[in-house]
Amino acid sequence: MKKSRATIVLAVLVLLLACFGYTAAVGIGTENSGSASDIKLGLDLAGGVSITYQVVGDEKPDGDDMADTIYKLQKRVESYSTEAIVYQEGDDRINIEIPGVSDANAILEELGKPGSLYFISETDSEGNLNYQATMNADGGISYVMLKGIDEILADGSVKLDGTDVKDAQAGSFTNSMQNTEVGVDLTMTEEGTKKFAEATTQAYQKGESLGIYYDDEIISAPTVRAALTDGKAQITGSFTFEEAGQLASTIRIGGLKLKLEELHSKVVGAQLGEEAISTSIKAAAVGFAIIVVFMIAVYYVSGLAASLALGLYVELVIILLNGFDITLTLPGIAGIILSIGMAVDANVIIFARIREEIAKGKTVKSAIDIGYKKAQSAIFDGNITTLIAAAVLGVMGSGTVKGFAATLALGIVLSMFTAMVVTRLIMKALFAIGLQKAALYGTAKEKAAVKFTSRKNIFFGISAAAILLGFVFMGVNNAKTGNVLNYSLEFVGGTSTNVTFNEDMALGDIDAKVVPLIEDITGDGNVQTQKIDGTNEVIFKTRSLSVEEREEFKDAMVENFSVDAEKITAETISSTISSEMKRESVIAVLVASVFMLIYVWFRFKDVRFGASSVLCLLHDVLVVLAFYAIVKVSVGTTFIACMLTIVGYSINATIVIFDRVRENMASMGKKDVLEDMVNNSITQTLSRSIFTSLTTFVMVAALYVFGVSSVKEFALPLMAGILCGTYSSICIAGALWLVLRKVFPAAKQ
Repeated sequence: MKKSRATIVLAVLVLLLACFGYTAAVGIGTENSGSASDIKLGLDLAGGVSITYQVVGDEKPDGDDMADTIYKLQKRVESYSTEAIVYQEGDDRINIEIPGVSDANAILEELGKPGSLYFISETDSEGNLNYQATMNADGGISYVMLKGIDEILADGSVKLDGTDVKDAQAGSFTNSMQNTEVGVDLTMTEEGTKKFAEATTQAYQKGESLGIYYDDEIISAPTVRAALTDGKAQITGSFTFEEAGQLASTIRIGGLKLKLEELHSKVVGAQLGEEAISTSIKAAAVGFAIIVVFMIAVYYVSGLAASLALGLYVELVIILLNGFDITLTLPGIAGIILSIGMAVDANVIIFARIREEIAKGKTVKSAIDIGYKKAQSAIFDGNITTLIAAAVLGVMGSGTVKGFAATLALGIVLSMFTAMVVTRLIMKALFAIGLQKAALYGTAKEKAAVKFTSRKNIFFGISAAAILLGFVFMGVNNAKTGNVLNYSLEFVGGTSTNVTFNEDMALGDIDAKVVPLIEDITGDGNVQTQKIDGTNEVIFKTRSLSVEEREEFKDAMVENFSVDAEKITAETISSTISSEMKRESVIAVLVASVFMLIYVWFRFKDVRFGASSVLCLLHDVLVVLAFYAIVKVSVGTTFIACMLTIVGYSINATIVIFDRVRENMASMGKKDVLEDMVNNSITQTLSRSIFTSLTTFVMVAALYVFGVSSVKEFALPLMAGILCGTYSSICIAGALWLVLRKVFPAAKQ
C-alpha cells in the first residue's frame, strides 16, 4: 500500500468512526434513528404493556388447559416481540407482558379476544340448518344461529375447533380471473388436516358453507368450492385488508382451550429498574477502555489497529441492533459481551501469528500477510461453530433464547469482518505511513513446551471432583428446600406484590430505597420491579413468599413509607418459563451441539476432535451448574443466557487449540511423539487463551462491579464460566483427544 493511499484509508476510517459514533450516540433525524437510545429494549430493561386476562366461568380451570393456553398465547405474542412473556397469576388469570410498546388498546385490538372457536357444518346429519344468512340494512350479510352451541356439539355438526388451526394470516391472492383479492390464508395442524379434509369434502358435496363460530356468533361462513385435503385454505370475499387481518387474528386467538376476557391492561416499567441500563453502560465503557489499554500495551501498533477496529465494531453493533429491530435484554447483552470477546480473540490469534513470523526472520510486511493467512482457519472454524449454535438457537429457541441468539449472531459476523478486514486494512495503512520497525509489532519468544497432557489424570480428577461436588450440593439443596438449585420466579413462579405508594416514586428511588428492604426479607437478589405508568402503583415480583414473609413485606412498606396496608395486595404467579420453553431450549442446545460436532468432524477430518470439543463443552456446563448449586446463585432467565454464553465461549476456545494441533500434525515426522506435539500446540496458543479470557473476563467483571443486584447474579456465574472454559481448553481438550485416539485407534486421520 502506498503512503498516499494509506493516508486516505486512515482518513476515511477516522471519518467513519466519527459518523458512526455520532449515529450511535445521537442518531439521525428527529426520531434519532440508529442511536443507542433508539434500540428496542425488553421488559427487563425498559418495560412495556401488561395485559391480564380472566378465565370465563365459575369453575376453577383445569391445570393442563391453563398450561396449554399459556403456551399458545406465548407463541402468538412472540410475533410482537421474542421477549414477550406469558404467565399464570392466581388460579384463573393469565398475564401477558410485551416489551417495547406503550399502546395497550392497539395490542388488544390486534391480539383479539381469546375464546373458543369452532368450524361447524351448515346443516346437521338430518339436513336441519345450524345457522342461516340474513341481509343487513346496509347490504351486508350476517348469520343467525338457529341452535345453541351445546346442541351443535352434541349432534356432531362441529367438524373441528380452533386448536386444529396451525396459523391464520391475512394476505392478497390472485383468483382464477387473475384479479387480486384480499383474504385469509389458513394452515391446519396435522390432526386438523384430516378433520378439515373430511369437513370440506362433505360441504363441497352438499354445496354448503362451513361456518366459523366464535364468541356466540358466526364470524364467517365461506362456501366450500373444493375438497381441501392438504390442510391449507383461503377465505376470500369482499374484505378490506383490515377486516381480513381482524378475522385472521380472531381465528388465531380462538385456538385456545379456555375462554378469556380482559381484566385490565397497563403500561409497566423495567423489571430490573432504570439503574440496570446505566450501570451496564458504565460497565461496558470501563471494560472497553481497559481492553483498549491492554491491547495497545501488549501488542503495540497491532493493538492500536485492533482498538480502532473494535471501536468501529461497537458502533456498528449499536446501529445494526436498530436496523434489524432486535429487542435487547440482559441475555442479549451477554451475547454482545461474548462477541466482543471473540472479536478480541480473533485479533489476538492474528497478532500471535505475526509475532511468530517476525521471530522466524520474516519482514513485518510479509509477517502480516502470513499471520493473517495462518490465523484464518482458526478464526473461521471457531466463529462458524458458534454461529451454528446461534442459528439453531434462533430457529428452535423461545423468548430470551431467540434474543440472545440474534445479538450473538450479529456480533459474530461483525467481529469476523472487523478482525479479518478492518484491522488488517488499518495495520497495512499504519505500516505504509512509516510504522515499519519489527519492535513496534513485537517478536514471539521461544517457550519450552509445558507438559499439560502428562498431568491429565490430575486435571481429569479435579474436573470430576468439581462436577461430583456440584451433584452433592444439589442433593443437599433438594433435601433442604425441595429444589436442587436456587430457582427464581422465572422457573418456579413466585409472588407478585402490588404496592400503592403515597407519592409517585422515581424508579431510581425505588431501586435504592425499596428493593434493598425486599432483598433483606427474601434473602434473594432477584427482585423484579415494575412501575405502573401514570400511577403511584409499583409491582414487586419475588420468589414465593410465605405468609410470614408477606406480612413482613407489608410491615416494611407501612413502617418505612407510610403505605396504606389496604393498598398492598399479593398474588401467586406461575413461572414465566414454561415447561415447553425449557424443553425447547434443551433440545435446541442438544441439536446445536450435534451440528457443531458434525462441522468440526467435517473440517478436521476426525470425529475425535468434534467429540472432544463437545465433551469439553459438556464439562464446562456441568462445572458452572455446580457453581450455581454451591454458591446458590438465583437460576432465572439469565441462567439460560449464561449457559448459552459458556457453550459459545467453550467451543471457540477449544477450536483454536485444535486448529494448531491439526497444523502441527501435518508437519510432524514419524519419530515425533504425538503427546509432545499436543503440548507444543497448547503452549503455542497459551498466550491467546489467557489474553482472550482476560479481556472477556474484564468485560463481565465490570458488569459485576458496577451492576445492580440482578446484574451481579448474572455476571458472577459468567465469570466462573469464562475461567472454566479457559481451564478446559488448555488442560482438558488436548488430553481428552489423546485419550480418544487410544480408545478408538481405528478412526481415520
